[in-house]
Amino acid sequence: MKKLNFLLIFFFYSIFQSQTVSGTIFSKDDNKVIPYVKIGVDKEKIGTVSNEKGEFSIDLTSVAPDKKVKIEVSGFETFTQNVSEVIRKNPQFIYLQEKIHSIKEVKLVPKKLVDKNWGVNTKNKSVTYSVNPQQNKESFLGETALEFSTKKKAKISAINLNIAEFNSDKPVLMRYTVYSEENGLPGKSLLDEEINLELTADKIKDGVFSLDVNDQNIWVKGKFFVGIQFLKDFEGHIRISAALFKTGYLRQFYGDWEKVSIAAPAINIDVKVDKYSNNDSAEKDVEDNVSASFQDYSQFLDAAKKSGFGKNSLAGKVLHLKDADIYYEIYGKGEPLFLLHGNGGSIDAFTKEIPELSKHFTIVAMDTRAQGKSTDTSKEPLTYIKFADDVKALADELGFKKINILGWSDGGNTGLEFAIKYPKNVNKVITSGANVFPNGVGESMVNDMRNDVAKMRAENKSQNAIRLQQLMVDEPKITRQQLNSIRAKVFVLAGENDLILRPHTEYIAKEIPDAKMKIYKGASHGVPIERAEELCADVIDFIKN
Repeated sequence: MKKLNFLLIFFFYSIFQSQTVSGTIFSKDDNKVIPYVKIGVDKEKIGTVSNEKGEFSIDLTSVAPDKKVKIEVSGFETFTQNVSEVIRKNPQFIYLQEKIHSIKEVKLVPKKLVDKNWGVNTKNKSVTYSVNPQQNKESFLGETALEFSTKKKAKISAINLNIAEFNSDKPVLMRYTVYSEENGLPGKSLLDEEINLELTADKIKDGVFSLDVNDQNIWVKGKFFVGIQFLKDFEGHIRISAALFKTGYLRQFYGDWEKVSIAAPAINIDVKVDKYSNNDSAEKDVEDNVSASFQDYSQFLDAAKKSGFGKNSLAGKVLHLKDADIYYEIYGKGEPLFLLHGNGGSIDAFTKEIPELSKHFTIVAMDTRAQGKSTDTSKEPLTYIKFADDVKALADELGFKKINILGWSDGGNTGLEFAIKYPKNVNKVITSGANVFPNGVGESMVNDMRNDVAKMRAENKSQNAIRLQQLMVDEPKITRQQLNSIRAKVFVLAGENDLILRPHTEYIAKEIPDAKMKIYKGASHGVPIERAEELCADVIDFIKN
């Protein structure tokens, strides 16, 4: 009897503890099942996708009972219900009400429609978004979106996805969604019905998967977003081409959308623009600047490889230190200007700057330790102070008592550390996209980098790669007092759409005595690539005047 009582207690305890809800989604209008529906918890990164029969199962064990289960499907009214109620009615048979669309009076007016292509159209294979369910089962069902903007009314005729690699023997199920804009983020779906599709290798032509959506009658104006989501686990992986330093948007199920400024997926759309939609036939046909705002860095990367910078045996030398070999190249004549690249980069990051700046200065372009052709045999964590020590060692080796520094991203962080630690050895410092503590890029990006470190450890990536990623999670740690102590002339630069938050850039410029600041309009974190000519002119003027 005691054993039976124990089993009953255990049974009811298990039911109470495990609150997994299953069910089926139907259309209330015709009682047909609705396949591939996203079921989640509002404002939470918890959810699932129903199968082709509309069936789903979701674990709500760790969710507060007053939270809302949410179901949104294009063409249907949004369904919400308290978690406690959903659990009580388990299993669930959920009927969604079809939206009623009011039909407006249509005036037939001859239109002049102009064909355009907007968005990210790079076919970059070195910078990609990786979709691999086997490596990351929790987040691969998340959604990625890209922002667009048009001053004129336009009809989307095709949605294109540039794919660098497709590795799957079976069709991959995915969904496109077009969203309105709300508070700078994706808002409500603009679609009357879901755009679900199967992606297969034979549908990818010249690295592009193009889906004709002309019959969907999707008209847009103002800001809007195009999102992609993978709906079902699959064997294999996909790599989507991406544009560096451009803003994309990510979310997990019904969690908050988050900006990600490291790279944007190569989503682009074919549109038919109503040239005179503003009822002003005399208005100049202003190009809606969507594709122009996304630089294709693949051409730059190819040019950098061919330039010879970073592997020039005639200009290159090596400084042998106790725990590192520092590779560097020297160009030009004049007062010394050290070029310091960003995390994971190399000398060729300044391919566009070296030819011009070497006409005015002695350029010392160096690969930071553990990057490019420079080595590192130390075991302790990498730090920007250590990088600054390497710069000092190289300056001493070359006999320079005072140097100028142009540092991009992590190189800018190193430049600031150098100015703090070696005030007598620095003349002027120019930073582009620098930060003085990790959260300068935003908490969500720091969390992403922290997760990347964990993933890299699990995948047994190289220790150097892990240490470089960990560096951005832990550092820099420059205080306000240290910024106040800098006596060198400092020019703080950033792109208008930099991944370094604008208030953070402004904070750096404000706290360094007499610092100058410039924001490059329309540029991202990649100012040395996107605004090379303007940057060179600014650097020359700042150092010489």
